[in-house]
Amino acid sequence: MLKQTLSQKTLQKLSPQQIQLMKLLQIPTAILEQRIKEELEANPALEEGGAAEYDDEMPDDRFSGEDDSYANGSSDDDTHGEAAEDYRNDDFELDGYLQNFIEEDPVSYQGQSEGYQAEEERQTPVAIESDFHDYLEQQLGLLNLADEKSEAIARQIIGSIDDDGYLRRETESIIDDLLFSRNIFAEKAEIDDMLAQIQRFDPPGVGARDLRECLLIQLEQKLSLSASLTAYQVLDLRLARDLIRDHFEEFSKKHYEKLQRQLDVDEDDLKAAVDEILKLNPKPASGYNGGSAASRQYVIPDFLVINRDGELELTLHSKNAPDLRVNDHYRDMLRAYRSSARAGKASPRQKEAVLFIKQKIDSAKWFIDAIRQRQDTLFNVMYAIMRYQYDYFLTGDQKRFRPMILKDIADLTGLDISTVSRVANSKFVQTEFGVHRLKEFFSEGLATNEGEEVSTLEVKKVLKEFIDAESKRKPLSDEKLKDMLQEKGYDIARRTVAKYREQLGIPVARLRKGL
Repeated sequence: MLKQTLSQKTLQKLSPQQIQLMKLLQIPTAILEQRIKEELEANPALEEGGAAEYDDEMPDDRFSGEDDSYANGSSDDDTHGEAAEDYRNDDFELDGYLQNFIEEDPVSYQGQSEGYQAEEERQTPVAIESDFHDYLEQQLGLLNLADEKSEAIARQIIGSIDDDGYLRRETESIIDDLLFSRNIFAEKAEIDDMLAQIQRFDPPGVGARDLRECLLIQLEQKLSLSASLTAYQVLDLRLARDLIRDHFEEFSKKHYEKLQRQLDVDEDDLKAAVDEILKLNPKPASGYNGGSAASRQYVIPDFLVINRDGELELTLHSKNAPDLRVNDHYRDMLRAYRSSARAGKASPRQKEAVLFIKQKIDSAKWFIDAIRQRQDTLFNVMYAIMRYQYDYFLTGDQKRFRPMILKDIADLTGLDISTVSRVANSKFVQTEFGVHRLKEFFSEGLATNEGEEVSTLEVKKVLKEFIDAESKRKPLSDEKLKDMLQEKGYDIARRTVAKYREQLGIPVARLRKGL
């Protein structure tokens, strides 16, 4: 049985403007520029910088009532009278909007806000380069392909190579792909033969099916140039090839004593072979000099912190403060309509056009407001971070980091924690000591033996220094590292040492072992 009931609920919903602001806060400077271009293309009432450009073929008096062709050719007095009566009875709200916008609208929508220093216009660098797979296809001309079938097989293999340069797709799957997509039946031997030819392409190691094969391909290519190598280099490369081909598991686990016994070589020879292996590239695609434009990431700092004789100065990147304004041409069109409407010469079509213009102008003003609110929010959050981490920005010493969480900055700025998180997660600041992501400045606190609270970033810095200075023949265990940190006054557990070590991307002691 269906029933209808009434209920009252108190709900908190975000307005479209708030949603737009949150989206703008999340994006970095490089993407903001593209977002502004999209808005400029979508909204004719919004323009960037300079005076409004007027089209000589588009008269400003289109709403003045002088050109009645706009109103389907109607110029009767009755029509004007009806329009005037309609304006008097129903358009008080629109008239009030026109009054406020035309006569009382703040100058802030007609130019760049104060407080942001204009910089010389700089274009974001754009890399226009060939793709890695295009580079491989260009080398197909070096092969003596017998027919179109061979070329199709080669292109299918190249297209199956991933961004690291590996062919991780099974041969049977490539055969199925050729059959279903190109109606070509290929034998396994044909695929293997073509793959062997592609594996001789540049960069060395491309087309390998796993790391072991990738290293072997590179070693074989080096040995093929033995005429230009010394006898010792050839011996080292042959030993390295034997290591990878026959003892890859022992090598990957760094069982060097066992390898010396199995290969019957001394420590110096083994070390020379290992050094040759370490020179190889485990990701062949990264050896492509041209690089993929998509794989290149250009970081445009959102902030700049400058040390001026012991005083820190914070500035926003100029692209965070674009010179946006409402197009003057549309203001004049509204003014012309207002005059014609009060004179009783406005038509329904003119009113409809004005309502469309009003919508676009409101959208432009909302966007300008959102951009400026974004500027203020970014500046306030970064300024609070700079003041909180003042000692670091002055010295660049990571040991001067203070424990800082999102709530600390939220309390200083009066913003919500989620807002601070959106700003910190995707923004960069340029300092005298490099470019850093804002979230790098946030860390938990750790108590010392004296009861003082220090940043976990400081503990990680000391931990890395210990590991960098250790003997590679006998790396320090997590337990030993814990003892050393406790001797320095940091009250820390072994499992915490292991967590920090993993966060730093440092392997366990066994895998750090060297000759």
